[in-house]
Amino acid sequence: MPEFKDEWTQEEFLRAKEELEKKGRPVVLVDTIAKEIEGVETVLYNPYELSSLPEGAVLVFYCDTGKETKERLAEFRRRFPGKVCISLRGGRGYWRKSLRVEQCR
Repeated sequence: MPEFKDEWTQEEFLRAKEELEKKGRPVVLVDTIAKEIEGVETVLYNPYELSSLPEGAVLVFYCDTGKETKERLAEFRRRFPGKVCISLRGGRGYWRKSLRVEQCR
């Protein structure tokens, strides 16, 4: 089981997403800046939609650098009780579109 800490790297995110979704637990990459990350499915920040996800869902928030979403984790955790809230380390700027789960093993 992946560790639920405040930040995940891209590699940790990809591994956890694969592992947790096999067990039926959704892992969602949440766009807080209205800029998608090429090559990966993202969901635009929408509190109503995110609240409707099942209990235990993992919400991984990202911005351009990862700094703002890490600073807002307490807010996200209050807003989405019952969900695991994590910041993507380095944000959109550090995302390597060619990195895949197979390479993380």
